[in-house]
Amino acid sequence: MLTEPRRRAYLDAMQVVQWLPRAELPFAAASRPELLAWVEASAPAVDAAPMQAPSAPAPQPIARPAQERPKPQITRPLAVKPQPQAVEEPVSQPAKVLAPAPRFALQLLRAGACLVLAELPTGEPFQSRDPGYLLLKDMLRAAGLPDSPQLIGEPVRWPLLAKGSLDQGPEAATDFVQGFVAAQIEAAPCVCLWLVGLPALRFAASVDESAFYREIAIEGLCNGWALPGLETLMDEPMRKADVWSAMRQMMTRWKPVE
Repeated sequence: MLTEPRRRAYLDAMQVVQWLPRAELPFAAASRPELLAWVEASAPAVDAAPMQAPSAPAPQPIARPAQERPKPQITRPLAVKPQPQAVEEPVSQPAKVLAPAPRFALQLLRAGACLVLAELPTGEPFQSRDPGYLLLKDMLRAAGLPDSPQLIGEPVRWPLLAKGSLDQGPEAATDFVQGFVAAQIEAAPCVCLWLVGLPALRFAASVDESAFYREIAIEGLCNGWALPGLETLMDEPMRKADVWSAMRQMMTRWKPVE
């Protein structure tokens, strides 16, 4: 049972200023008459249900100084960077790589019904007393052809230009040599084209040393006869027997049968 001081302490804690019990409380102070008269005139009938103890008031938040109040955090939407659209780039053609230019020198001669395309090892034209030229004269004489062949134009020296971006590779060299020989065949008929030396075989007939001593068909020109170079025949005399053996079969091309 509560005493009056303890009861008032509870009421002060609940912030109750005025209150009126439903029944007379023991050990309580006397009620003031004016309060009882106001309650009897205006207060409705109160249910006689037992009074529940009032709940404790919710604690009030402690006010903070203005400078200590946390700043409100504003959540901003993340900026989404637009992804660049893939653009199809045109496929560039690879740059054409120029093949290295071969180096050679060829001399074209006419001997009767035949043309002779001979390699010039030193790049210089034939001289009347050159050993290679004397050997060529002997071969023409043995074949029954004039042994004083006519020089046609200047030697074909490749590459044509020392510098520049002009394509001077093997294909360009082949086109040039074949065009040069074709012009001479068109000017005067030719029954056989002697190809003397490996450069003559490669760039006039597109064959290699495996065609030595044989007759070959050259597209756009005429039939050819493949022979080693004059210097090779002088350095390797045993090859002359193979030349003579093949010559006897080829002579019917340019020498009439008696």
